[in-house]
This record gives sequence, C-alpha cells and structure tokens, in this order.
Amino acid sequence: MIPPGGTIGILGGGQLGRMLALAAAQLGYRCHIFDPNTDSPAADISAAFTCAPWSDRNAMAHFAAGCDVVTYEFENVPVGPLAFIEPGKLLPGARALEVAQDRLSEKSFCQDQGGRPAPYVQVDSAEDLTAAIGRIGAPGILKTRREGYDGKGQWRIDSEREAGGFRLPSSGLVYEGLVRFSGEFSVILVRGHDGEVRFWDSPQNVHEGGILARSSLPASPVIAGQVPAARELAGRIAAALGYVGVMTCEFFATAEGPVFNEMAPRVHNSGHWTIEGAVTSQFENHVRAICGLPLGDTALVHPRVEMRNLIGRDIDQAAAILAEPGAHLHHYGKGEAREGRKMGHVTKVSA
Repeated sequence: MIPPGGTIGILGGGQLGRMLALAAAQLGYRCHIFDPNTDSPAADISAAFTCAPWSDRNAMAHFAAGCDVVTYEFENVPVGPLAFIEPGKLLPGARALEVAQDRLSEKSFCQDQGGRPAPYVQVDSAEDLTAAIGRIGAPGILKTRREGYDGKGQWRIDSEREAGGFRLPSSGLVYEGLVRFSGEFSVILVRGHDGEVRFWDSPQNVHEGGILARSSLPASPVIAGQVPAARELAGRIAAALGYVGVMTCEFFATAEGPVFNEMAPRVHNSGHWTIEGAVTSQFENHVRAICGLPLGDTALVHPRVEMRNLIGRDIDQAAAILAEPGAHLHHYGKGEAREGRKMGHVTKVSA
C-alpha cells in the first residue's frame, strides 16, 4: 500500500489527468505530470510537471524515480519508453496499452476472451479493402489501427464502387462491418491488486460526429438486459491482463446481444458522471486501486444522472449551466475553444 503523502505519476496531462489529480489530492497524494505539451490542464493543479518528449529516456527515468506509482490518462502513450519505469510501478501494466493501442490486436484479444466484436478484416492495400468489402459487405467503417479517437482516423465506406475511388490514408488499417444497434453503452469497472472487481451502473451513450455527446442513467431496458453479459466479458478481459485500476469497455446493444466496440485502459469520458452520481467516482477508485487502498462503493446516489460534454464554444454557456437546478459544471481550464475540442462537461442529477 502507498500511504497518503506519496507521489502518483500520471503520464499525460489532459482533463482525465486533471480529474485524477483532484481525486488524488482529496486522498492526500501528490501528483507529478509527464506530458510533451506545455499546455496541460492536469499540470495546472499538480505538485510537479515534467514537460519532455515521450522519447526522452532520461526524463522518463528521472520522473519515474520520484514517483511511488505511475499511471496513465490516455492509451496512446508510447510503450517503448515505459521500459525505464521500474517493473510493478506502472499500473495498469504496459500489456493493457499494447492491446488497446492496436484495433486489430484489441479485437483479437476480445475474441480470445469469448467476446464478439463487429466483423472485421485487416487492410493494408486497396486490394485488401476490395476483398474486405466482398467478405463483410458495405456499408462499413475503415479505421486506422492506431491513434484514432473521437471519430478521428475513421471513414465510412458505403459501397464497393466508392471504395474503388478511395485513396487509402496509410497502411495499418482495419475494415469493420456496420453494426445495427439499438443503443450504445459502457461497462466501467475497477479492479484491485487482489483481483476484486466492482462495476458502476452502465450509462447509455450518444455520440455525435464520432465524439461522445452525453451519457445517461438509467439506460434503456434493452441495454440493461445486455449489461450482465457485457460485464462478464469485461471482467475476463481485465483478469487476462492482470489489470489494476479503472477500465472501460464500450458495447453496442444488438438483437443478438452485446457487440464489443473497444476498450480504454484508463478512466473514461462516459464515466465522468460518477463524480456526482456515484458513491465513489471512477477517479477516486482508480487512485484507490493503484495505491492498494480498499475499493470504494460504486452504487448510484441519484435516480437519474446525465453527463453532457461541452465541446468547443459550448463552454461559453458556463454561466447559464450553473443556473440550472441539479447541474454540476466541470471546466477543464483549456485555452482556445476549438471545434471538436472537449472543454468541459456538465452533470445533471435528479430524482
């Protein structure tokens, strides 16, 4: 166990790191942020900040040496430099990153645990894409295997003819068949050092333009009926990875049952509602898990909860949001409010 007063290193300095640092401070921990970007919302409220490229091995080693435990707030941290962190100090481990960073590996790993992703085919050439459409059909989604998020690195292909004129952005792609679903939902869990697993209620998610727009609870009855099977898979994935911390798996609710979409080995946007809507937030439970503390209660504390992302100029509505009954504003303290940039979120709770 790492007692209060210890230092938690966080790889990545975005809003997830910021909320982790706030939860850590509440439990008496200091946080040290490592991020290549000078504009870091997490560093603004943390005890220390190392601004260096991921490839700076000396900076990484020095950073890790000053931390009692190291975690990460996004899954695209390069795995190579993490070799300079003492074994066992990085939680969750690097294996979770290796799986989640490559969509092809992620889907294969899911299948190995008994899960069912959307039909998919590896694509490395125009010929591969034509063959994939012939095998799976169209419409479908062509995705980069690495570094796509919030709708980036994804292209809808509506027909084989359209694919014939499509200029492939790169090699290292995967083509997925389009899934017919009645709703999207997340399974958010926390797993401790001893293997104990706790789940939060699953929110129903709505995406707009590839970006999560809102998460709400309770989910529809159709989704609620598929949560047990989805939880079982998520638990198997966490166990197979020897996972410690908060992990999220996203699913489609379909007529044939839950279809796995993707996993995030970290705290997740669809779990932001837990700050006001659950006994223990995902951020606090992540800190508890990696520090070896008892896990907190994940039960709902309000009958209805909705989290809405504030994208771009939505943040200009901050004053009006604060006037709404039951509304809790989280401003990330970022600079320019660009289109598609998450600037904050608001959680509304009600009876």
